[in-house]
Amino acid sequence: MEEDVTPHRSRLPTLGSPRRIPGPSSRRDGPLGIPTTPTKRSCFSVTLCRAAGGPPWDRLRGPAPVTPVPPRPRPAAAEGPQRHDGPGWAEAASVAKMGVPCSLPRSGPVETKNEAAMSELVPEPRQKPVVPMKPMGINANLLGYIGIDTIIEQMRKKTMKTGFDFNIMVVGQSGLGKSTLVNTLFKSQVSRKSSGWNREEKIPKTVEIKAIGHVIEEGGVKMKLTVIDTPGFGDQINNENCWEPIEKYINEQYEKFLKEEVNIARKKRIPDTRVHCCLYFISPTGHSLRPLDLEFMKHLSKVVNIIPVIAKADTMTLEEKTEFKQRVRKELEVNGIEFYPQKEFDEDLEDKTENDKIRQESMPFAVVGSDKEYQVNGKRVLGRKTPWGIIEVENLTHCEFALLRDFVIRTHLQDLKEVTHNIHYETYRAKRLNDNGGLPPMTVETEENHESNL
Repeated sequence: MEEDVTPHRSRLPTLGSPRRIPGPSSRRDGPLGIPTTPTKRSCFSVTLCRAAGGPPWDRLRGPAPVTPVPPRPRPAAAEGPQRHDGPGWAEAASVAKMGVPCSLPRSGPVETKNEAAMSELVPEPRQKPVVPMKPMGINANLLGYIGIDTIIEQMRKKTMKTGFDFNIMVVGQSGLGKSTLVNTLFKSQVSRKSSGWNREEKIPKTVEIKAIGHVIEEGGVKMKLTVIDTPGFGDQINNENCWEPIEKYINEQYEKFLKEEVNIARKKRIPDTRVHCCLYFISPTGHSLRPLDLEFMKHLSKVVNIIPVIAKADTMTLEEKTEFKQRVRKELEVNGIEFYPQKEFDEDLEDKTENDKIRQESMPFAVVGSDKEYQVNGKRVLGRKTPWGIIEVENLTHCEFALLRDFVIRTHLQDLKEVTHNIHYETYRAKRLNDNGGLPPMTVETEENHESNL
């Protein structure tokens, strides 16, 4: 059974009428927008139309205001037949075959007319490229005096009030003049002679590591000097692992400083007992280093600043001294032993140039120590009296004691302390905390506080 659903002409508006029926036009489109002529439909299609509210000519209503929208530019069609895939296109095509008007699915996001109009009328603002700011120039020509240069004077006054610490260790065989050299270095009885022994008595050998402290003041500056004397190093028949007590002592000072540092209520100024410098005395054999010398410096160069010194250099001629120094430098380089100043710790080109000269020419220092004064050309000088004359300690043509004194005290004393704190102590601290699982070491005080909190 079929019914003619061709609309009656009386119900259609006139061509010249301004009224326009919203909705689909009278021309019916087939699948994919192909126009078709009105045809007879089946009962099923009529039922679908009536279920949807009837055809648009049965629902005439007044015109709705239409906002004029400028036409959107259509994208250029690709050459060749277009392929429409997806489930939405298949359903739309099947319904269109039945004669039911429908719209094809959109491939992009759904936009309202107002949004489309705004997107067309208002162009998107372009972002300006980010231009990096030029660094502002600093005017070095100040308009007046500020007083920045007084910071040096402020630091000097504070240091003069509080003073500073310096700890030096001497290691070597007995009889090489370790105590005498330290006394000559600081021009005072700072070694074991000041412990109360008479001058007539012989200096006894140390049986254990002893630290003797003194306060030296010069020009209003106070320095707490600690001289660590070592037992008769290398004097035994079996010298195996004889460096272990010395290495243990150095690590104990690091541990003591670390425990004071991790305390909750720590002191304002932690006492510094860490070894800043180690003078290692080499016997003036004129041949080469002993295996014990190499082993000691190889083990302790990782935990302390070692400065090699050739003791009693007056027992060698000038040619023998020069050849022996070259031989010692070569053996240290072959065995991979680093002595102070280390190459990797040079901060800038100036330090590198200065330290290279010391490493290549001065090291190891060939020195002569003496705490006795003699009259030479109307001047009182420190020296050693021999049948051939007086060896002046501070005369560079006789020995290199003056170079050692300037190096340790006048140019590199502060750097010795900084390398000890920033390199050797930090290495020990990191290793100690890693072994403890990242926790600070427990002291008696921290354990008592922990128990009281519990």
